Amino acid sequence: MIVLGELALWIALPIGLWGAVAGFVGGRRGRGDLVLSAEYSVYAFFFLIVLTSAGIMTAFLTDQFQYWYVANYSNRDLGTFYKVSGLWAGQRGSLVFWVLLLSFFSSLATFANRAKNREFMPYVIGVLLTICSFFVVVLLFADVNPFERLPFAPADGRGLNPQLQNYWMTIHPPTLYLGFTAFTIPFAFAIAALLTGKLDTRWIVITRRWILLSWFFLANGIIFRM
Repeated sequence: MIVLGELALWIALPIGLWGAVAGFVGGRRGRGDLVLSAEYSVYAFFFLIVLTSAGIMTAFLTDQFQYWYVANYSNRDLGTFYKVSGLWAGQRGSLVFWVLLLSFFSSLATFANRAKNREFMPYVIGVLLTICSFFVVVLLFADVNPFERLPFAPADGRGLNPQLQNYWMTIHPPTLYLGFTAFTIPFAFAIAALLTGKLDTRWIVITRRWILLSWFFLANGIIFRM
């Protein structure tokens, strides 16, 4: 599962880039086949990032300390609950978790608008997959790959920061991430409105619930930190 997760991360990059290009070109040229391909790319990208996240969680749950990220944020005595939260305990896993939530919301927005707002959706998908692909590029090429291996496998890991071994601190980061990533949907619709020249309030009406959802998660994230 771990190797599959690493492979999925590499496959996600060309899928995301293709979907972004297909969305923009399909919208500009009125190519329904390209727009449909872009929509499928969103779903495929999300599935691949789910596999990537599952691979990282498997590494944590099975104490695979040959991976740098696991060795630095887990150990054999760490409880299962905190091992699962290891996905967002450090920068490398947090970036994967961010892309996971972003691709989930992208899939949700794409599915919800499969039969409406069609003039916006090619550009919305293009923007969303461009952002998703950017994070994958960072993960793969900016020395933050969560699947980086150590030259040797230590007997045990360093463990999770004691300050993070707290229930509220465990749910605080994911709640904030939900709020931040959900705000990407209104941003994508705003860019789509600019590209299509439809600068009335329609895109604001479309994204009103997304904005409220983002505020809900961000507000609760702040409360959980108090």
